[in-house]
Amino acid sequence: MQRRTLLKAIGATTVLGVPMASEAAKSRNTLTQTLDLARWSDFNLNTINQVLKEAGKGSPHYNAKKKPYAVFDWDNTCIMNDCEEVLMMYQIRNLNYKLTPDEFAEVVRQDIPDGAFGKTYLTVDGKPVLMEDIAADLEADYRWMYANYQGWGGAMTLEQIRQSDQFNDFRAKMFFTYEAVCDVYPIEVGYKWIIYFYKNFTPAELQAMAEASNDYGLGDALHKVKLTSPQQLPGKAGVVATTHFTGIRIHEEMRNLMTTLRANGIDVYVSTASIDDVVRVFAGNPKYGYGVPPENVIGLRLEMKAGKYDNVYRKGWQFNWGPGKTEGIKNVLVAAKGYGPLMVMGDSDGDAWMMRDFADTKLGIIVNRLKGGEIGANSKKAAEAIGQSHARFILQGRNEHIGVFLPEEKTLKFGKTETNLLA
Repeated sequence: MQRRTLLKAIGATTVLGVPMASEAAKSRNTLTQTLDLARWSDFNLNTINQVLKEAGKGSPHYNAKKKPYAVFDWDNTCIMNDCEEVLMMYQIRNLNYKLTPDEFAEVVRQDIPDGAFGKTYLTVDGKPVLMEDIAADLEADYRWMYANYQGWGGAMTLEQIRQSDQFNDFRAKMFFTYEAVCDVYPIEVGYKWIIYFYKNFTPAELQAMAEASNDYGLGDALHKVKLTSPQQLPGKAGVVATTHFTGIRIHEEMRNLMTTLRANGIDVYVSTASIDDVVRVFAGNPKYGYGVPPENVIGLRLEMKAGKYDNVYRKGWQFNWGPGKTEGIKNVLVAAKGYGPLMVMGDSDGDAWMMRDFADTKLGIIVNRLKGGEIGANSKKAAEAIGQSHARFILQGRNEHIGVFLPEEKTLKFGKTETNLLA
């Protein structure tokens, strides 16, 4: 009884006298909206909420005229998988091109040197694949389809075209070429090459195709599809095979994080290595729920000709990947605001630099894809900081079989049965 009386007395002194340190902190820093636990790890949730308390509009240091801001990568960060790669396959499947055969012949060869793709990218019987040969095969396939498809003035329906050897050769060799170019040459070559095929689209036409592709990807199963060109149509390059990871999923936790940031007076931006007009559809269309204004998306850009995209990269515009994302944030955001981002979210080497290049950044959130390289270095620091206050980087795990976060730092890779923390 005496102990209970003593504790009551201490409690009364705390309420009526000087509050304890934690209560004082609560009186100074409050959250307009806390981040929902959902599938965040407990440590990650607490870390994020702490940053929001210290920088959001409930903090005594908050300045509405100097609002903090956060920058999100898009593909494999805000969503599972890559919406532009899904769009590439959607464009192929539906023959949604606005190129004449001569224009296609130019674009398919653009910026890619002739010669072999190296020892990794071979035909199914182990022979080197030459760029000049596979480009010739793709051009021949496109010319045949252009002459025969109803949508381009021919007699065959899209479904009939899809049954042809030329279509199946085209589909397999297009994705094989994209994978090879991205792997063998600087990533800039492949990422620009994929968007040159938007030549002659208006922004509205491209965004309508992107929305249809998003909806198709959200309804598709997460699975790997093996694409093999037909044995009976080897062409000059020979028979090739590749694998495409298909399907898209929304990361609800990232969507909620954006909402929570805005509720606490922190602006939200997206920095992507996809063309920005494609990502603007996913990030801004109300039916997807992210609520990012189109002007808040920084990505790749093409020159325009008579209101349509040209197969020319925007002059003076950074290649928005890796160090280029840092350059983009400096050119677009720091130049206007005078300071760097509070938080940066990403998943790959394309995001590693922008996570660590700004003194103003308090937290880098890494969607853990078990990668090495530059993002692997950031991930290692995150792993070492688990459980520590004011961690500079945190790792968020996910289950790639179903495309959702896991309530821990470890990730379950697609096709695997055990979670891992680092590559």
